[in-house]
Amino acid sequence: MTNQSVDRCDYNVGEYIDNRYRVSKTLGEGSFGKVYRVTDNAGKDYALKLLRLWEVPPEIRKPLTDRFEMEFKTGQIDCEYLVSSIDYGTVGGNPYIVMEYCPGGDLTPYLGSQNSKIPLICQQILLGLHSLHIRGKVHRDLKPENVLFKSNGVAALTDFGIAGDRNKRMTERNIFGKPNQIFGTYAYMPPEQVNRMRGEATVLPTTDIFSFGVLAFQLLTGSLPFGELTSHNELALYQKRGKDGDWNRRKLAQIKNEKQWDRLFSGCLNPDFKNRFQSVKEVLKYLPETQQVPMERGYCPPQTVQGFCMRIMQGEEYGKLYQLSEFATHGYRILTIGREPDNLLPVTERQSTYVSRHHCTLETTPSGDHWIIRDGQWQKEQKVWQESSNGTYVNSAQVTQQGYRLKVGDIISIGDVKMRFENY
Repeated sequence: MTNQSVDRCDYNVGEYIDNRYRVSKTLGEGSFGKVYRVTDNAGKDYALKLLRLWEVPPEIRKPLTDRFEMEFKTGQIDCEYLVSSIDYGTVGGNPYIVMEYCPGGDLTPYLGSQNSKIPLICQQILLGLHSLHIRGKVHRDLKPENVLFKSNGVAALTDFGIAGDRNKRMTERNIFGKPNQIFGTYAYMPPEQVNRMRGEATVLPTTDIFSFGVLAFQLLTGSLPFGELTSHNELALYQKRGKDGDWNRRKLAQIKNEKQWDRLFSGCLNPDFKNRFQSVKEVLKYLPETQQVPMERGYCPPQTVQGFCMRIMQGEEYGKLYQLSEFATHGYRILTIGREPDNLLPVTERQSTYVSRHHCTLETTPSGDHWIIRDGQWQKEQKVWQESSNGTYVNSAQVTQQGYRLKVGDIISIGDVKMRFENY
């Protein structure tokens, strides 16, 4: 579809999209898409996001469509704190997603409002992030516009389309010149993601935790933690303060539960992702004025276990399954992972090169009862162990050559690809 010609599909109020959804209002417009409020034939309201491929250069239509499909699939996660995907289709060659309609608008009016619900809203945002993280997904574009309020008042995350490569998306956005969007994205970006433009970082849940810290600070104080950010002249200083961890503690002086919020922001806004809060559970410990809520479990293992496998949760081969125990049954005790085809577990990565050619190694015992993952691989010709370029991570912890014994449900991150260790 993306290699074929596409039609221009602009819609006005009263017109039908795909002969199924009647447009009642335009809700918003971005670089690549337009969001409408629509009504189906049964009279129920939805939000419909149309990807405007006719405005996109042909060479980037395929990766954009892939991310759009991933956004739809992510929206099918059953979680109260995520905006749900309802339907997927195409019109004139342009794909669209139908989502639940959130009549309460976005988070923007709450910024600096001193609303008593702010701690609860923060908790709901964190629970939405938790649902993504335990499934091997990182949102990467957390900001006020991407938090919507459902009809029951619950805050829910939306816009999961950035699940591909953030730097690539920002570069593509520059084609259309949306400086307000670019600055908005930079405001919530952790230092390691700025460095990612030089190919230096693997995307981890700690990315979202930093962005949450920025967003929560803005909710509480009405200001960004590292100063103003409205022009290119302010961008360098803002990023330097972020890199130095120099957030504005003075803004908390008159805030209720100041010390608790200070501890939360110190943990979320730490410029070193290895010293930042590593999980949503850690952040929730310091969120004041909220009651403890049950955390959703990630992977529930089957009652009868036959073996172990690795499932791609985020990446170009979403859903692909590697039957590790089948390899072990055939005598393979050491499995290599990387983007070169000579790996026993080759990982497809066409849109970026964050996965090394020979990235990491899996090893099992003769009985196959447990697996160990190590960063890097043994290079026979050089007779040396070579580490990966961007590191191997389990959950948010970096794995070394010494290795880590995998537990069922662990999320392995290599570049933009995330895999879950499962049994079956």
